[in-house]
Amino acid sequence: MQRFTVNIKLPARTLTGALSAPNRGAADWGWQGLIAYGCHSLVLVVDANTAQTLQVLERHKASVVKVKWAKENYHHNIGSPYSLRLASADVTGKIIVWDVATGTARCEIQEHAKPIQDMQWLWNQDASRDLLLAVHPPNYIVLWNADTGTKLWKKSYAENILSFSFDPFDPSHLALLTSEGIVFISDFSPSKAPASSGKKVYISSPHSSPSHNKLAAATGAKKALDKVKILISNEKPSAESVTLNDCLQLSYLPSKRNYMLLLYPREILILDLEVNQTVGVIAIERTGVPFLQVIPCFQRDGLFCLHENGCITLRVRRSNCSITGTPNEEPDPDPVQELIYDLRSQCDAIRVTKTVRPFSMVCCPVNENSAALVVSDGRVMIWELKSSIAGRNVRNSSSSASPLYSPVSFCGIPVGAFQNKLPDLSLDSMIAGQSTIAGEEQLKSPFLQEVHLKFLLTGLLSGLPLPPFAIRMCPPLTTKNIKQYEPILAVGTSNGSVLVFHLTSGLLHKELSIHSCEVKGIEWISLTGFISFATSTPNNLGLVRNELQLVDLPTGRSIAFRGERGNDEPAIEMIKVSHLKQYLAVVFKDKPLEIWDVRTCTLLREMSKNFPIATALEWSPSHNLKSLRKKQLAAREAMARQTVASDTEVSSVESSVISLLQEAESKSELSQNISAREHFVFTGADWQVYHLTVEGNAVKDSARIPPDGSMGSITCIAWKGDTLVLGDVDGNLNFWDLKARVSRGIPTHRSWVKKIRFAPGKGNQKLLAMYNDGAEIWDSKEVQMVSSLRSGRNVNFRILDVDWCTSDKVVLASDDGCIRVLDLSMKASCFRMDEQDLIEPAWCPYLLVPRASLALKAFLLHQPWNEKYSLDIINTDYPENENIKNLLQEQLNSLSNDIKKLLLDPDFTLLQRCLLVARLYGDESELHFWTVAAHYLHSLSQEKPAKQIDTAILQEQLVNPLDICYDILCENHYFQKFQLERVNLQEVKRSTYDHTRKCADQLLLLGQTDRAVQLLLETSSENAHYYCDSLKACLVTTVTSSGPSQSTIKLVATNMIANGKLAEGVQLLCLIDKAADACRYLQTYGEWNRAAWLAKVRLNSEECADVLKRWVDHLCSPQVNQKSKAILVLLSLGCFTKVAEMLHSMRYFDRAALFVEACLKYGAFEVNDDTNKLIHAVYADYARSLKLLGFKQGALLFASKAGESGKELLTELKQPKEEVTQE
Repeated sequence: MQRFTVNIKLPARTLTGALSAPNRGAADWGWQGLIAYGCHSLVLVVDANTAQTLQVLERHKASVVKVKWAKENYHHNIGSPYSLRLASADVTGKIIVWDVATGTARCEIQEHAKPIQDMQWLWNQDASRDLLLAVHPPNYIVLWNADTGTKLWKKSYAENILSFSFDPFDPSHLALLTSEGIVFISDFSPSKAPASSGKKVYISSPHSSPSHNKLAAATGAKKALDKVKILISNEKPSAESVTLNDCLQLSYLPSKRNYMLLLYPREILILDLEVNQTVGVIAIERTGVPFLQVIPCFQRDGLFCLHENGCITLRVRRSNCSITGTPNEEPDPDPVQELIYDLRSQCDAIRVTKTVRPFSMVCCPVNENSAALVVSDGRVMIWELKSSIAGRNVRNSSSSASPLYSPVSFCGIPVGAFQNKLPDLSLDSMIAGQSTIAGEEQLKSPFLQEVHLKFLLTGLLSGLPLPPFAIRMCPPLTTKNIKQYEPILAVGTSNGSVLVFHLTSGLLHKELSIHSCEVKGIEWISLTGFISFATSTPNNLGLVRNELQLVDLPTGRSIAFRGERGNDEPAIEMIKVSHLKQYLAVVFKDKPLEIWDVRTCTLLREMSKNFPIATALEWSPSHNLKSLRKKQLAAREAMARQTVASDTEVSSVESSVISLLQEAESKSELSQNISAREHFVFTGADWQVYHLTVEGNAVKDSARIPPDGSMGSITCIAWKGDTLVLGDVDGNLNFWDLKARVSRGIPTHRSWVKKIRFAPGKGNQKLLAMYNDGAEIWDSKEVQMVSSLRSGRNVNFRILDVDWCTSDKVVLASDDGCIRVLDLSMKASCFRMDEQDLIEPAWCPYLLVPRASLALKAFLLHQPWNEKYSLDIINTDYPENENIKNLLQEQLNSLSNDIKKLLLDPDFTLLQRCLLVARLYGDESELHFWTVAAHYLHSLSQEKPAKQIDTAILQEQLVNPLDICYDILCENHYFQKFQLERVNLQEVKRSTYDHTRKCADQLLLLGQTDRAVQLLLETSSENAHYYCDSLKACLVTTVTSSGPSQSTIKLVATNMIANGKLAEGVQLLCLIDKAADACRYLQTYGEWNRAAWLAKVRLNSEECADVLKRWVDHLCSPQVNQKSKAILVLLSLGCFTKVAEMLHSMRYFDRAALFVEACLKYGAFEVNDDTNKLIHAVYADYARSLKLLGFKQGALLFASKAGESGKELLTELKQPKEEVTQE
């Protein structure tokens, strides 16, 4: 007969539990939309939308301390596709760079054997995408190529480095947080190590400064914080004022240039780096909960804060209405003295205990509207911000915070009240930017709606409880139960509950609280029921309370199996259910065993006192069920015959069978089954093997076999077919072949054999043995070891329990709180993510093959196809195999309904679609490009019809400028306003002469001469600069526009610049309104950013555009190579044709084609032969790249738009169809 082993394909997977202490900071939310976090030595990858574990990466030998997703800040095409790359670092200093989709390591990096303190991928998109900067303790920073694992450079510093932060506005700037203070590096470059050792500043901790302590008593926190003027100094602070630097975190603010935040347990300080001065403090009241972590946002000036009780709060900066743009007027009597961040929303806290505390928070970098909390017990909670429009007149006067308003624009473009929009898409579509309110008159404008934000828990993943565990897999799959079979694993835990996991999905199916003490063992009695036992801790007599429960899984009903028994008796050692699930043997520690009938819950026999105490027990797989069934059938047939024929024909044999049967049936009225005879063997303390038979309710003793001399005390037995295997305390395995009557002893030298089990499946003679220090798989037919696992040698965890999952997979529970499903080699393996069956499909285009993910993107971008909007890719002409098409369709179906509605909305413009798709794909460089492009294309089209500047348009620009997070790319008037506010704040905060001087210099450059003179006249007469400053004040007030004075000043300025006094010379030029010359000098001396700043605040738009265009040429030069930044600058200047040319020359064909299409819609191109030629070239190249993806329909569409350039391509594309028809 052919052997039949069915194997439901179970993926190798790991169920994880609580985290270890070093995992505290190891979490990251990537642009790819996935969250990765460390759990012991594993890295878990979780989908944030559906809260499912997609991947468990296992290769580290020690606890993971940092994980970081690669940046997606580059242009994606076939050569550089959307791929999931992740770097993880562990306690031993090893960094592994993963290809997450396949679960393989791309490279491994090792420098020192100490835990990595911090690491980041470089974000600058024109540099290589493979660079990873890491801090190797105590004081090295090393730049690695994370694709090849080669070290590019290494640099050491004087102090221990704790962490670092890149300046999001300037790739050459970096700040290191060290044990003593902060080191600013301004010459960071991928090509060589920084030459200087950086500018070092010291932080005097806010608690230790004397002013703080005195004032804290009565005057309230606000005034006390005003007094803490200076926190950053270049001198080393005196010993008594400095406690250890307890700064938890430092990071640049991505929402505006040159600001940094420092996080302390009880306050967050906002520093203005132009003057190294605190300009904002967020303090916690005395009763409040301290901070653990803070994540600053990019799209709006907001902060996500994590507190020690696991509460996440969102604080948004209050917009200041007090400062109006008119120069030299009386300031408000009480202007806003600092940056104030108001608490806008907070989520629920968790219950913190000794073992449960918040570990880290991550925030979605694409939309910044959701945060995830990783808790030490293995939970991940995903909180999403939801906005609701407040009623018009419901201004609650109690809160001091100014209201938040909803933005005018959605996906980059202002939308009307009736248009489809999805306010919760991202942070910038929930709340308007800081600039929206320009005073009271705006409040009356119709399109401002007040919003309230709240956190909503949208996802929760929970881990396994703390070990120890007892695990048992449900009965194996057979031909009979194949219809209703589900691979279910029962896990007994130390707190008395039993968790039931579904192993195809790895999800928790049920949690049953059954016992009041630690579950020691579980045995299944059917596919839907099990018996579990738990024992309490022994009392002083060594007696315990035993709990034995019979549980029905579908209903969750549990029955105390032994009724009232169980108090104050020796502990149950093990329970064993017979092969046919009829009987249960209960083995005690110091008491003879009991035999129970499972079907009726009755005690069949309690062995007498003098009966040997069992050390190991196993039921025999042989039984007489088949012969009984045959007899029953024969008897039934006989009965049927008897009723038909006359009585005389019944032979004596049959009548005896019938009487037997009737007797048997009357017996089995209680249970509808026949009681078959079953056997079991057990070993006593005298090492003899006893063989007993159970039939009905009789237990018979049948044989005793003397022990094998070579064995020690027997600890476990396994029996399958004709093979019986015994294990002993010394690690010997003894194989008995019952047919041939031979035995073989094998010493494994692995100490005590804890457990042995045969694999399921007919004829499968594999055997799993568990020892104190690991496990082995043996083939009992060949008597050979198949594979072995040993704690401390090839793994760093201890095995707690083992079982077979299927005929070729085992499941191991280990003391790191994980349960692993492994194949026969017992090697830890990551799986391919595409082989996994997810319960709920997750949107993640990164998991598709490169061609497919790009084709899907094209399909979404170029709607409508054939005049109709549709999300059915099945009907499009995309000649890939059906599998890929189905995968694409699955991806489309997994999008949320709101997003589908937007994508199918005919009013949703091309620019908005591009932005939305960039968000869906988590494509950073696309997102920035389309945000700036949409803003300027839209504002240009507004200006077009009204040549004379219309007030309404100015109004809209005022209400809806590009947010300051885009810095140099903002509109000039808004940029000026922001800089003025900044200087005013610096002026309020100044505390030393140096600061006053910096403020005066800035005011002069900004043209605020009167304020500058006031500051210059404040210099005290003892100061060395007293005379110089007084003269300067006179000069500023008397500058006239007469020819001679101008030429003199210009001459002096140029001499100063030539002799190395660049800043002073530039100031003089600005005094006589020669700012354009000043910019030119700054550019000549390489101060490109400063020149752009000055041009934006001082020059009119034409002159400013000249300066910025020179900067663009500089950015495009090969030695600078920041073309992507240059493109954004050109967009802000409205040079759209040049942008299209550059995109085309950089071979960004998809972006170029979409941009050209958008420009044509907005009429942003002057139509002439040159532009037509460009447009056709762009379309033709794009059609070719679509053809390469196999996306024929798109290729045809663009080839037909490409005029002359697309002719050949069109014929090529139409050709194959005809050939096919001819065949």
